[in-house]
Order: sequence, then C-alpha cells, then structure tokens
Amino acid sequence: MTRARGADRRASIVRAAFEVIAERGYRGTSLAAVADRVGLTQQGLMHYFPTKEDLLTAVLETRDEWDLLHFGHAESSMTVNQLADLVDYNATRPGIVQTYTVLSADSVTEDHPARGYFHDRYERVRAGMTQMLERHRDELPPGTTPEQLAPIAIAVLDGLQLQWLLDRSEVDMSAGFRTFLTLLGIKPD
Repeated sequence: MTRARGADRRASIVRAAFEVIAERGYRGTSLAAVADRVGLTQQGLMHYFPTKEDLLTAVLETRDEWDLLHFGHAESSMTVNQLADLVDYNATRPGIVQTYTVLSADSVTEDHPARGYFHDRYERVRAGMTQMLERHRDELPPGTTPEQLAPIAIAVLDGLQLQWLLDRSEVDMSAGFRTFLTLLGIKPD
C-alpha cells in the first residue's frame, strides 16, 4: 500500500511540475512552487525528488512514457500516419506541448540540465524520422534524401507546435503537418 501511495504522490508531483514549468519555464520553476502546487513542503517534495534536476528528468521521461503508452511504439518504428496521429494527439494536450517547447528551447544553453536529454532525443528522433521517410523514398521530391529531409520535418513539427501555442485559433498544427507531408509527396490517410 505504501509503495502505491508513493508512486501516486510521485505522479502528482510530476504533473504539477509540468504545469509550473509550462507557466514559468524551467529556470523560473522552484521546488517550493511545485511542492506548494501539490500541498507539500519543499522538504516533503525532496523526499521524492532530491533536486530540481531529478524532477526535470522525471518530467521528460514521463512525457516520453505517455507517448509510448498512447501509441505503443518507439520513434524508430513510427509510420507517417502514426506520426500524424501523434500531432493530432498533441493538439489535445497543450500543457504538455508547452512544457516540452519551453524545456527544449531552454536546453540550448550550455549549463541547462536537460541539454543532454534533448541532444540525445533529437538524435533519436532524426534517426526515426529518417527511417520513416526511407519507407517513402520513391515519393520524395527528386534530388532529396530521407537524411536531408528528416531535420526539416522535425523543424516543421516543432515550428508548428510553437506557432500553435501562440495562436491556436489561426494555426492548425495537424492540418499543417499533413500539408507538409503532401508537399513531400507523401499522402497520409
């Protein structure tokens, strides 16, 4: 019973951290603010997450786990339609998208604790995107390769997320991504 209660408490802390990071950014987030959000003291929170970096790691890992649970596969095995579905899914969870966007942008600074995570994640995502596009090589614009197009596709996804966060009434990231696929010559379902 105690272990389950501890897991529930950890999960509620991570959810609260998502919210606070989305509102304030990583640097503006304190353990005290997260603790307050879940009704704990800072010392009580530190029983579960001894440092802010430990909490950040849990937030990032949890986001990846949610995607894996929802879609049941890794980036490397995604199909174009599954990726389009992931974009649709992200449109239903603006707080998660905002947290990810804020953290990924913050991580470009040298001393950011998530820099390594995002470096490794983008490396994996580029490899997965390259594999996905390889399955459509014959449909791609002449003179292009999956390796060339993978970082561009990721930039489109990230850029659409950012624009959508700034103006959801004007930017439809799901339709925008499907339009991009069409421009590549790929016809999603």
